Amino acid sequence: MFKKMIDGSKEFFLDVKVETKKVTFPTKEDTIGTTTVVFALVFMAAVFMWILDVSLSTIIAKILP
Repeated sequence: MFKKMIDGSKEFFLDVKVETKKVTFPTKEDTIGTTTVVFALVFMAAVFMWILDVSLSTIIAKILP
């Protein structure tokens, strides 16, 4: 049983090594481009929510004196 577990572990780690060599990592330019897009979209969402918050707060303040 112990031998079977060791052989299984060896095979698993060899498979991990083979699969790791198949991985392609993004280039620096890809990472910078994707990060820029994410920051821009988060900023736009924050501005939209801020405008919505201010608008709804103003409307509610006028309805409830």
